[in-house]
Amino acid sequence: MKFSTRAIHVPGIRHDGAIAPPIHLSTTFEHGPANESLTEYEYVRSGNPNANELEARLASLEGGSAALVYGSGMAATTALMASLRPGAEILIHRDSYYDTRTVAAELMAPLGIRHKVVDLRDEAALEDMLSEDTAMIWVETPSNPRLDILDIASLADRAHSVGAALAVDGTFATPAIQRPLELGADVVMHSMTKFMGGHSDIQGGALILRDDPELADRLRHHRTLSGGVLSPFNAWLIARGLQTLDCRMERHSANAMIIAEMLDRHPAVERTNYPFLDSAPAVELARRQMRSGGGMLSFELQGGRDAALDVASRVRLFVNATSLGGVESLIEHRASIEGANSMSPDNLLRVSVGLEDPEDLVADLEAALG
Repeated sequence: MKFSTRAIHVPGIRHDGAIAPPIHLSTTFEHGPANESLTEYEYVRSGNPNANELEARLASLEGGSAALVYGSGMAATTALMASLRPGAEILIHRDSYYDTRTVAAELMAPLGIRHKVVDLRDEAALEDMLSEDTAMIWVETPSNPRLDILDIASLADRAHSVGAALAVDGTFATPAIQRPLELGADVVMHSMTKFMGGHSDIQGGALILRDDPELADRLRHHRTLSGGVLSPFNAWLIARGLQTLDCRMERHSANAMIIAEMLDRHPAVERTNYPFLDSAPAVELARRQMRSGGGMLSFELQGGRDAALDVASRVRLFVNATSLGGVESLIEHRASIEGANSMSPDNLLRVSVGLEDPEDLVADLEAALG
């Protein structure tokens, strides 16, 4: 079955004739007097029907052997990094989500897990950083917020050559556009709060594993003990969002392409970051790895920080807000959001392109640009 069909029809999942899946809000399930199992469920922290069905859906869509869902994308990220041994080292792409680097620096270091930040597009720099301690290469592609495109297949080969795993944050692209496991990655992480939920009203995260039953078991055990589980209601909402993900990503991508082309021509814009622009430095790689360019872009203003803040203050349809992937278009000055240790350019604005009419969105940005 094709992607959009599998997003709606998950093999093996039936609901006794109900077209819409039920929500199972129970936190506990009946067992025998000596804890004999009467069903596959016992307590919400160790599993519930909505979370398990969402995991089956995610594994199917990504082509993975197992999926685990969490209360947030950061909970999923933290769990995966914490699964490494003390003394292990993580290589993280220089342009990546700010809090991913923060988790590595503040939460992993006390566990004896080190990290290095490197431009993973630079083969020589990567070779210099790789060592026998390298246990994981962590990439975002497209990256946040500069939309760098990294070669998943090549990085998987380099990771595997030293016995390391390649983990890919696929939040920006979603499996509707890009499936890293099919390109050699070992794990995909998604902040399901974003495009998968799609309506700015839920929070959740996921890890999908290509083929590592032992790691899947360890992650499940850690999740049960730590309690970073996804609520049944949020699991139900995200599963519903996945059913429309394919068609939503088509519209997000089409709108973003129109806006990116306008920005790329505008005299006030120094640089437009969007994977499918003809002027993008890795456009051919992006077109090999991705079905479309996705709903995220960023642009850098000629006038520096003041110009960026001026544009952000003048928009009317675009909302100044963090997060991404909803039906509404959002804009934000990443350097201000990230604070003192930000690696984002001061003149950069990140945009999550929504599902509004593209002519209205273009008109709003053109008016703000002056």
